Amino acid sequence: MDDRTQQLEYGNIGRLLATFALPAIVATTATSLYNIIDRMFIGNGVGEAALAGLGLTLPIMNLATAFGTLVGAGSGALVSIRIGEKRRADATQILCNALLLNIVISIAFSVIVLAFLNPILRLFGADSETLPYARNFLQIILLGNIFTHILFGLNSIMRASGYPFKAMLSILITVICNVILAPIFIFVCHWGIRGAACATVIAQFIGMCWVLAHFIRRKSYIHFERAGMHIDFKMVRDVFAIGLSPFFIHVCTSLVTIIMNWRLKEYGGNGAIAAYGIVASIQSLVVTMVLGLTHGMQPIVGFNHGAGHRERVIRTYRKTVLWATVICGIAFVAVELFPWQIAGAFTDSSEMTNDTAHALRLCCIMMIIAGFQVVTSNFFQSIGRAKISIFLALSRQVIFLIPFIWLLPLVCALDGAWLATPAADICAALVTAWVLFISVKREKLG
Repeated sequence: MDDRTQQLEYGNIGRLLATFALPAIVATTATSLYNIIDRMFIGNGVGEAALAGLGLTLPIMNLATAFGTLVGAGSGALVSIRIGEKRRADATQILCNALLLNIVISIAFSVIVLAFLNPILRLFGADSETLPYARNFLQIILLGNIFTHILFGLNSIMRASGYPFKAMLSILITVICNVILAPIFIFVCHWGIRGAACATVIAQFIGMCWVLAHFIRRKSYIHFERAGMHIDFKMVRDVFAIGLSPFFIHVCTSLVTIIMNWRLKEYGGNGAIAAYGIVASIQSLVVTMVLGLTHGMQPIVGFNHGAGHRERVIRTYRKTVLWATVICGIAFVAVELFPWQIAGAFTDSSEMTNDTAHALRLCCIMMIIAGFQVVTSNFFQSIGRAKISIFLALSRQVIFLIPFIWLLPLVCALDGAWLATPAADICAALVTAWVLFISVKREKLG
């Protein structure tokens, strides 16, 4: 681990970012890809109504992710800072608290949502056609929610504590298991949408076992210790303070999806909701690639911020923004040139393919600038500037996107709902640039 800290403190920034970011990009992209592949299997093996039902589960899935990242992202960032400060015992205590918090929060979330599942789904726009699919999928996913929280929560700490390759492997193992099991359960066992959910839960259980095995080993730089297995409320407060930014992002994403589904139901029916599920999965693929970059940036920035190396912090941020813009630019070109080919992979309906391709083009027209906003928000989180990070996270979703979703359809009908995303991207990027300028001017980045 001494070699790792030496590299973080003195190593070449570009090589370091590649070392940490590439495994994280592979891991986050693989996670997003298996969600996309699930949609492909469900769309071709179960039908359009199942796709619409799956789209209605997005708010609950995002809310579950929100509570997971509250612990995972906050713990990962704090572990990096504590290691940079040479406070290994505190980093170990954070790990133990993260495990306990993930167990408690995941169980509480599943119990509450399962108790009110049907009314919640109807509130989100489910009808007699789509409700059975959404309910059947979520019942199984929520039963396995504890595996999801522990897997992704502790995986963030694994990456932050200097094991980016092992963190990547834990996600790849999960993805490979899911991709193998899903078609067997859907096409061979004929379990329908429940089969897709079962494949996901089993795969995440296997991934969780891999991550737990790492932190049980005494040779790991930080590992589970019996003395740390109690809730330290001061430490929990610090973890939550940093994790609030991604938490609010996912909560707001859930709220955005609910409102979007309402507007789509009004202007385009279940077909538009199904199309939005596909569009959201493609957007998520691009965003998760950028988030993979920020996951790679986070331990470098967190360590050097803790060590007081301001110049290395800023150089890492600039390189991350550049790479994020390249990723978003490539995605923009692909979506604008090949929307029908992308949409056609999810359904054999020509009408739905055309509707989805049209939605893709409109929603992603300003994708090229999205990376800057995502990286900058996560950068402030990585250096412990929670309030700035939360504000930037909320600016796009709450201040701009939700009002645009509600108002633009009044002018442009269904196209107005699709255009809300690029309109929010432009406004959020301008606000982010202004906040960054002010922060640099006041020397608050280091």
